[in-house]
Amino acid sequence: MSFSDDQKAKLAAPLNRSLVKERKQGGRTFYFLEGWQAIDTCNHILGFDSWSRETIFLTCVADGEREIGENKVPGFGVSYVCKVRVTVGDVIREGIGAGHGIDRDRGLAHESAAKEAETDAMKRALMTFGNPFGLALYDKTQTNVADESELRRQGEQRAKRLEFIDNVKATIGEHTDKTKLLTWWNSDGQKASRRRYDLNDDEVEMLKTLVRQKGELLEMGNG
Repeated sequence: MSFSDDQKAKLAAPLNRSLVKERKQGGRTFYFLEGWQAIDTCNHILGFDSWSRETIFLTCVADGEREIGENKVPGFGVSYVCKVRVTVGDVIREGIGAGHGIDRDRGLAHESAAKEAETDAMKRALMTFGNPFGLALYDKTQTNVADESELRRQGEQRAKRLEFIDNVKATIGEHTDKTKLLTWWNSDGQKASRRRYDLNDDEVEMLKTLVRQKGELLEMGNG
């Protein structure tokens, strides 16, 4: 499977700051995405029927009695480790996570720890696909975490760039003379437009290939 240009753009986009949650622990602040949010993002970008999740192993590594809360009531502390595999077409990513459960009921402690471990492992696997899945949070400066307004602006720029690329493709296809095609492609106006829409190297190379292929067809009289 190869990702579409739109999917690649979304995977490379910054993480929406409004989706980031935080918790205090040990005097430190931790930032994270909720599990359901990671799944929703996956469905939105990759497609509901284009990815799957498989739990490779789920292992209890600690299970013991402990006191709970300020009142030190008797209870249980349980910990699990988990490995989850995420598959998108022929792309496979894996993540290992941990979960901890504390409850007066041993069964509920196990349930909480197992679910947390599986969710943590899934998020770590999905994180490798890019910023929207939490990769941006591993950078302490959070350079690739952006506000809604900035994401909207970037989205509008991306839509305009894709529209420009589609128009260039159409223009290439409409040419019936190789010399005029090359003159148009190498013109100052066309070069300025490619810079204005901030085409990356891959996009420019793709259009160059289309120009070359069209030129070869015209030269053979098959245009």
